[in-house]
Amino acid sequence: MSNWTTASRAMLRRILSLDTWLPTEMPEYAQGFMYMLGSLTASSFVVLVITGVLMAMNGPDTWSYNGAMRFTAATHFWAVQAFFFFMMLHLWRVFFTGAWRGGRGGTWLLGAIALLLAIPTAFTGFLINGDLYSQWNAVQAKDGLNALGLGWVNLTNAGQMFGMHVVVLPLTIAAVIGWHITRVRLKSVVPPYPVRKKRRAELK
Repeated sequence: MSNWTTASRAMLRRILSLDTWLPTEMPEYAQGFMYMLGSLTASSFVVLVITGVLMAMNGPDTWSYNGAMRFTAATHFWAVQAFFFFMMLHLWRVFFTGAWRGGRGGTWLLGAIALLLAIPTAFTGFLINGDLYSQWNAVQAKDGLNALGLGWVNLTNAGQMFGMHVVVLPLTIAAVIGWHITRVRLKSVVPPYPVRKKRRAELK
């Protein structure tokens, strides 16, 4: 009879296996461009983290007068656009290919949670710019949250928003994405829908 430690050891052994993370073969159906959208989304997130760390190290004021930091801020901004663009394409691809099949429902759910978490993360990024546009958005959004009974989220508090955008939300998204990718490696990529017999006969 196995207990939770035995089951945990077996799971960790499978997760940390080289066969899981460095497979020697890949299914033929997973070699198309549409199956690269998840990797492109994850790559955009890596760029976001690197540029975000550089911006946090130098402080918000450097985004305006320092040329190198302005370039870093611009790269961070466009990485956000790429992140959402590839994530939405990835979402549609996995939706129409039934990515929840074969016991992959948890993987699909984690991807949906990552998308939901990315929205407030991007919004708090706009709020810490410190310009009039971000201040106006903070006041309007704060009124909306007050109406929903979520007044404890003080969007006009720059320190709170900075902590949410730089620490809390990114770490949460990173954990969800990491868990999502781990499940993909364990379960493999979902295969296409099987061809129906009638359609198979037409193709012959």
